[in-house]
Amino acid sequence: MNSLVATPPVPPHFYENSRFSPSRMMSTPSSSYSSRKRKADDDNDHDGRMSASPTNSPAFTPRQLPHSYRNIKRSRPNVSGRPLSLPRLLETLDTDALRTVVRTMCERHPQLADEVVHTSPRPNSFETIRPPSSPSFPLGGNTESDYAYNRVRQPLTNLLDALSDFTPNFLPPNESQASTSLSYLDGATDIIHALPRWSTPQNNIERDSAYDEMCKAWILVIREAAKRGGGIQLQYGGWDQKLAKHNQTSGGKLQGAVNELGFSLGWMNGPDTPSHGANSEMGSIRDQLFSGTYGLGTPVKVGPW
Repeated sequence: MNSLVATPPVPPHFYENSRFSPSRMMSTPSSSYSSRKRKADDDNDHDGRMSASPTNSPAFTPRQLPHSYRNIKRSRPNVSGRPLSLPRLLETLDTDALRTVVRTMCERHPQLADEVVHTSPRPNSFETIRPPSSPSFPLGGNTESDYAYNRVRQPLTNLLDALSDFTPNFLPPNESQASTSLSYLDGATDIIHALPRWSTPQNNIERDSAYDEMCKAWILVIREAAKRGGGIQLQYGGWDQKLAKHNQTSGGKLQGAVNELGFSLGWMNGPDTPSHGANSEMGSIRDQLFSGTYGLGTPVKVGPW
């Protein structure tokens, strides 16, 4: 009987302020389930985007490098042992080591000696081949004694040998410039002046021999210079006075070179050349050079000792 009783209709204003609506009241369980499922799927998608790696996110996509740059690879040398190249090896050698290498190569292969001689620049001034300074003498005692001589004998011999070897390089015909030859002889003669004179005459043989060789060298250069350009190199530069001073310091051991220079200058100027002022003084010096009396009566100092 109760089921047959009609339900009175609900007024429309009942739904306006109520949390229930006809749609909610009439929704089926399947529609509620679908709504909840969509919400869960949306939440899962949001969580997945948040947990993904930043590099995979569109906001963190790295800047793409140019194609040509990506294909460039740094070349890497072969990782294996190998000797130094010749230029790098030469950089590690000091002067003495390099000389030893060149000397050894020339000894093993004599044909290389001429190549080294022609390839190496030849010295063109006295400063480039200046021998080492005089060796140290023992402290105290007589510096002219036999003990002092024996103490420095080998270094002095090496120095004189160096002069003997280098001097021909600056003489004609190997050296064509008279000015270069004269400048070298001027400096080389000063080195001999600096050598001590020993109290025992026998110990002075090497020094005296060096003066004799230097005198011959002066004569050769003077004769060749007189043949070229009217001997202009001998007329200027004061070589007559320089050579006269060398002769005085050596104790007359260069007198032959002084005579040769005086003869060359007298021949070039002629016997009737007038002398006035400074030329008069020069003529007087030449007269003394001719007679071999230049510097006589003047104290002679030999060497720094």
